[in-house]
Amino acid sequence: MIEQVRIENLGVIAAAELDLAPTFTVITGETGAGKTMVLTSLALLLGGKADAGLVRVGSDRAVVEGSFAVEPGGPAAARAEEAGAVVDDGELIAARTVPAAGRSRAHLGGRTVPHGVLGEIGEQLVTVHGQSDQLRLRAPAQQRAALDAFGGGAHAALLSAYREAWSAAVVAREELRAWEEAEGAREEEMAQLREGLDLIDSLDPQPGEDTALRDEASRLGNVEDLRVATGHAHQVLTGSDEAADVSVSDATTLLDDARRALDQGARDDSALSGWAERLAEASYLVSDVATELASYLAGLDADPERLSWVHERRAALAELTRVHGPDVDAALDWAERARQRLADLETPEEVAERLRDAVTTTAAALDQAAAALTDSRRGAGDRLCEAVGEELAGLAMPGAGLEVRLTPLDVPGPSGAESVELLLSGHPGAPARPLGQGASGGELSRVMLAIEVTLAGVDAGAAGETRTFVFDEVDAGVGGKAAVEVGRRLARLARGSQVVVVTHLAQVAAFADRHLVVTKSTPGGGDVVTATDVAAVDGEDRLRELARMLSGQDESDTALRHAAELVERADVQR
Repeated sequence: MIEQVRIENLGVIAAAELDLAPTFTVITGETGAGKTMVLTSLALLLGGKADAGLVRVGSDRAVVEGSFAVEPGGPAAARAEEAGAVVDDGELIAARTVPAAGRSRAHLGGRTVPHGVLGEIGEQLVTVHGQSDQLRLRAPAQQRAALDAFGGGAHAALLSAYREAWSAAVVAREELRAWEEAEGAREEEMAQLREGLDLIDSLDPQPGEDTALRDEASRLGNVEDLRVATGHAHQVLTGSDEAADVSVSDATTLLDDARRALDQGARDDSALSGWAERLAEASYLVSDVATELASYLAGLDADPERLSWVHERRAALAELTRVHGPDVDAALDWAERARQRLADLETPEEVAERLRDAVTTTAAALDQAAAALTDSRRGAGDRLCEAVGEELAGLAMPGAGLEVRLTPLDVPGPSGAESVELLLSGHPGAPARPLGQGASGGELSRVMLAIEVTLAGVDAGAAGETRTFVFDEVDAGVGGKAAVEVGRRLARLARGSQVVVVTHLAQVAAFADRHLVVTKSTPGGGDVVTATDVAAVDGEDRLRELARMLSGQDESDTALRHAAELVERADVQR
């Protein structure tokens, strides 16, 4: 969702700040006042092409900055964070700078990013419908995605099952192909596997042996240092006769003395008995450590022959791990896989038969999943066409209808066994043609509005994102009752999404929750739109703007009464 847009030196706009409603915002104004530049600013924020000609005359650069509300953890926030942007408490700041000379720059969340990243974020959040835009639903992949989204949860489960079946079938075919093509290389591979296995079998390494040998080599190579360290510790703990340098009693004696003292004191204060018990435990622990140190010292002998053998063994294992893994355990894992692979290579016909069976099984599963998905798409297509037809009837396109065409593919793809195409029939008896062909810009915008309203319940985003829809003169060629229906449907779409509309029709503007007016001023004889010329209107100011749109006279009592009636009826019908 777009919360705010700030514009500086873009076309005729010197400075403007637009606060958009989370629901339905309408933008109106006289022809040539600068509404197009408002839409251009949105296009720049969404990664659109920058043109130095957009920079206001006399300025060195144009700047557009927008604040987006994104769902934490959602796809838009994830893509922004992947690009290094900072998402602050669900708010994402995007900016685009267009210099009068040179390349434009894009910023996202405080980081410089390629403008294409803005486009990727925009795809997650905003859909723009304009008479000259490349409409979202014109792409076959988007048409298929729209139909699948309309299908609901049960359809989504069928699509997921199909994709799993398709992936399994592709893997099975690839494994069989690779096996059949590798026939000439099998002998060489078997020789390599046998050589590696012979080396491992001859060394017979044990799990973790390299680590154990490393520790043993360190111990054998530092016997004297270890003897001094452990011997001193043992002497201090036990007070043995050899501890000539120990000037105080041994640790066990001191602990026992302290415990006995506390036992004596406990006769007068029971609180001391707890500490006496803990000292007794410490004494037992020290005695255990002293015993283990004595045993360690007894076995700590220099053994040059053993040390030499350990070094030789480690060198042999190092050669093994250099080829087959970072350590002995990895080499043993390789050996296990190699034995299975060698068994397969030595029985090629059995393996080929098993792979052919897998291809047959996965192909049958894919056919079954594809048939179920196709049937579900056909049913979803019928429901979609019926719903869109009802919407079109109220948008001054009586008799117009949508058709969903499913065309079988020669080879099933990752998204199904058929292509999906949306076609439009402009009136009864007219041939159905692909969207965008044979329809005027206004008609096409209304078709898109009908589809978007129908899909609104499922197009808000699985991750909870509030999607933004921007319509540029969706009401072109519409008037009277049909114009009211356009406004009512836009208001319905805004119940679960953010809707921004540029319109010339008061019947549409009356349904908006926020009304922005773009006006032209000429201070000093110039031709610019200043910061004060893009403003939100409410109350009497809004009625005067609606009156101007109705009759061209914002002070006409009749027009003002009509405007008030429009707003009142819109409040009732929304």
